[in-house]
Amino acid sequence: MSRRKIFLSVLAVVAAIALGTYFAFTPKNISASKILDAPMPEEIIQQNQKGEGESEIYLAGGCFWGTELLMMNVPGVKSVEVGYSNGLTRSPTYREVCKDSGHAESAHVIYNPNEVPLIKILDVYYQSIDPTLVHRIGKDFDLQYRTGIYFSDPDDEEVIKNSLKNLQGNFFNPVVVECEPIKNFYRAEEEHQQYLIKNPNGYCHVSRYLNDEKAKIKAAEEFPNKDFSRGRVYGKPSKATLENLSDLQRSVTQEAETEPPFKNEYEEEFREGIYVDVTNGQPLFCSTDKFDSHCGWPSFTKPIDKDFLKERRDFSFGMERTEVKAKASNSHLGHVFDDAPENLGGIRYCINSASLRFIPREKMQEEGYGDWLNLFN
Repeated sequence: MSRRKIFLSVLAVVAAIALGTYFAFTPKNISASKILDAPMPEEIIQQNQKGEGESEIYLAGGCFWGTELLMMNVPGVKSVEVGYSNGLTRSPTYREVCKDSGHAESAHVIYNPNEVPLIKILDVYYQSIDPTLVHRIGKDFDLQYRTGIYFSDPDDEEVIKNSLKNLQGNFFNPVVVECEPIKNFYRAEEEHQQYLIKNPNGYCHVSRYLNDEKAKIKAAEEFPNKDFSRGRVYGKPSKATLENLSDLQRSVTQEAETEPPFKNEYEEEFREGIYVDVTNGQPLFCSTDKFDSHCGWPSFTKPIDKDFLKERRDFSFGMERTEVKAKASNSHLGHVFDDAPENLGGIRYCINSASLRFIPREKMQEEGYGDWLNLFN
């Protein structure tokens, strides 16, 4: 054997030993129980439960706000809730987790494996993390921000480990994502559930672009007939749509009837969200402009856009009023008056609940109204 071949062979052995040593002694994302050699309580406290034919996985990807929103936008995912996984104490608070209780901020994901296999969920998860970082994601650094995949079904372990092995092929540095059975999970406080939907400008390491792209894909796959973007052109409802309305909705929107005061669906509805035309889905009013006028019907200071409405003089019942109709659908909505408090602008749109459909803010994205979320900025 030539000296050159001997040299290269020795060099390859040295490199292999060095690389093996590097991988062996590189820190790993591991739970506090392993660091401290302490037992973990075994307890699952969660609100969402699997249905028949559904599966679940727990994903720790740094700040759980972003992981939750990302998973909500994966077609086939049925529910997501955030909580604290595989720590040393029972029922920790967020403050305690931040003080090294050993739990990882995690998202509990329930999905239909016939619609989205676990491997696809993991592929999306990997797009939101740097799998080579230890106890750190973005600007966040601590044990609670470690990356980890925790499974309740033992059959998932092989899928996860093969997935991580394939992921390693994309990196020189070791992939350090923890892979363990779920020992404990405690649902986080309500303020943390769907945080980025309630607070769309909140900070998170998951890029807004990634979430937006996943949301578009989900809308296209799960809601092909629910594109309610700002650029949509709205028209008159079809005969089939009108037939599917309730008798009250039909009489109000098509015959200009008035529903009973104080006994309608949205008079006392003050959650964040938008109110859309019940006949064609066009956004008409926003909760930010709703107020309690004590008149018995939903009242708004203004519509989302005045161009969406049309007004005409109404002399029915011996009164002179101004009727409000949806311009695109020609549906009767209610009336507009100039008796609102001056500090609210002086105008009151008095609208029948039966002419509207309310979509809570947290449901807008999945219902196809993601383009309208900036109404709350």
